[in-house]
Amino acid sequence: MPAHNGWVPRLSSIHLRDPFLLPVPDEGVTYLFGSTDPDPWNPPGLGFDCWRSADLVEWEGPIAAFRPPPDFWADRKFWAPEVHFYQGRYFMFASFKATDAARGTAVLAADSPAGPYVPWSDGPVTPRDWECLDGTLYVDPDGEPWIVYCHEWLQVVDGRMIAQRLTPDLLETTGEPVELFRASSAPWVGAGDPAGLYDEPAYVTDGPWLHRLASGTLIMLWSSGNTSGSYAMGIA
Repeated sequence: MPAHNGWVPRLSSIHLRDPFLLPVPDEGVTYLFGSTDPDPWNPPGLGFDCWRSADLVEWEGPIAAFRPPPDFWADRKFWAPEVHFYQGRYFMFASFKATDAARGTAVLAADSPAGPYVPWSDGPVTPRDWECLDGTLYVDPDGEPWIVYCHEWLQVVDGRMIAQRLTPDLLETTGEPVELFRASSAPWVGAGDPAGLYDEPAYVTDGPWLHRLASGTLIMLWSSGNTSGSYAMGIA
């Protein structure tokens, strides 16, 4: 369905994977981000678009949120952008990859929620020799920032969920990665190897998102394949 005066009537007309919603109360709207390249697996990576809506029904867009500069370190697999308001600015955490660089989460920054976002970290903040994706920002009760990300099953067979401290400016990680759990430890997760890489069962970790309940309990939403062979979401 074509847009009319910049407004997209329904979500069904938006080409997007890995949706992320950012409410901005001061503007009275919600922003929608996601993997928006027509081919998100292969080069060239074009960037990320976003949309905004006052009612979650009609959406204005697409808005060019990020376009890679000519010297950007990655050229493919521009995936799963999240945007967080932190210390007065908007920071995008997104996954990228290049022929000579492992997939990792990098941090971009902007002064407004729609961008334009520009590179903030010097390449990925996840370990350079690890295949990682879906990094998310978590600020602990002491105000200290962390990145929680997936160490991919493609490299370690049994996908790991990792937490690592960030410097207060979000420019880089500090300290050692902390393994929170492995995908196979969840009873609802099933084995699978969609890429056909291994002779042993493989287990996926995807998409962590942390939220503290009113009770004080910290939960994580995350995704994997379930025992019936479907893609599913669980809570840790």
